[in-house]
Amino acid sequence: MKVPFAMPIINDGMIETATNALRNERLLLGESVFKFEEGFAKMCGTGHAISLNSGTTAIQLVLLAMGIKGGDKIVTQSASFVATSNAFVPFGGVPVFNEILEKEYTLDPAKLRLDQKTKAIIPVHLYGHPSRMDEINDAARKAGNVLVIEDACQAHGASYKGKRAGNLAHAGCFSFYSTKNMTVGGDGGMVTTNDPKLAELIKKLRNCGRNIKDGREDHDVIGYTARLNTVNAAIGLEQLKLLDGWNEKRRAAAKKYHSQLSGVGDLRLPPQPSRDFSPVYHIYAVMTSRRDELKKFLDSKGVGTGVHYWKPIHLQPIYKQMYGFKEGMLPITEKAFVEELSLPMFADITDDQIKHVCDSIKEFYDSQG
Repeated sequence: MKVPFAMPIINDGMIETATNALRNERLLLGESVFKFEEGFAKMCGTGHAISLNSGTTAIQLVLLAMGIKGGDKIVTQSASFVATSNAFVPFGGVPVFNEILEKEYTLDPAKLRLDQKTKAIIPVHLYGHPSRMDEINDAARKAGNVLVIEDACQAHGASYKGKRAGNLAHAGCFSFYSTKNMTVGGDGGMVTTNDPKLAELIKKLRNCGRNIKDGREDHDVIGYTARLNTVNAAIGLEQLKLLDGWNEKRRAAAKKYHSQLSGVGDLRLPPQPSRDFSPVYHIYAVMTSRRDELKKFLDSKGVGTGVHYWKPIHLQPIYKQMYGFKEGMLPITEKAFVEELSLPMFADITDDQIKHVCDSIKEFYDSQG
């Protein structure tokens, strides 16, 4: 049996709605764009959602719209994809990487390093598991005028204490990259916020700085070309209708993994849902000191796996070169990145596929004695 690592869904309904958008709407900022934004804001429980061309752009434009400038410190975690900090390093934002919680892989609120130059905190809901937002928001308030922006690029539909990701801070940022819990048939991103002024400014920033009134066009800010195509928004709107069901399937799959893999070898499994946390398992990440051996064995069994990620951000060559970061700075983060292995996870994964993955893992550990 072959089990793919991920399997994005593009069904006939999505193809039909994309074709309809191509035939009947403006290619840019068509009706589907605004319907998608309205639906996504409703899903998150926010007053506004602004679609963009990527999750990286979403983080970047939020920071710029909030007045972050070169030399300002942005606290985040090195345990993330490099795009989290790539969003602000190009305009001079200074990354301050903090340690993560050993069992949750999100920012450890007790170890936040904030000072007078800290202007923003970007907690990452890594693998679809929400960060401890109450504690992070409290730390930001105590530090003064520190903004909090959720990197929710892996957490569409996740919730923390009954509130959806994207509605837990000043703003939330999402990605629709092709392996995410929902996609738009290509790259795409979204900003969510309850701040109407922030929403209006990001709308201008994504559209070359245009300020349109009474049919006339002015440019009162320096903007970017960062719109989401109408056809992608149409696909996203169709997928949004299915998101909650897809997430429930992922949670069910995670529960089956947990049941079959508990106590196997030296595996450490991802956190389960709890009263406060409702993750969406964008990634089902296990930890093992034998990661590379297990990955090679699973490859031989037709089981697709991934590593998220091969290096934490602070140990990427360009970050070491620019900032002098070194091994040993963040021991919990660095250990997790040596041990993490992502197992197959997608909405339509079958019980037989999960069993094959789990049986193969058990076979690996049995063969090791």
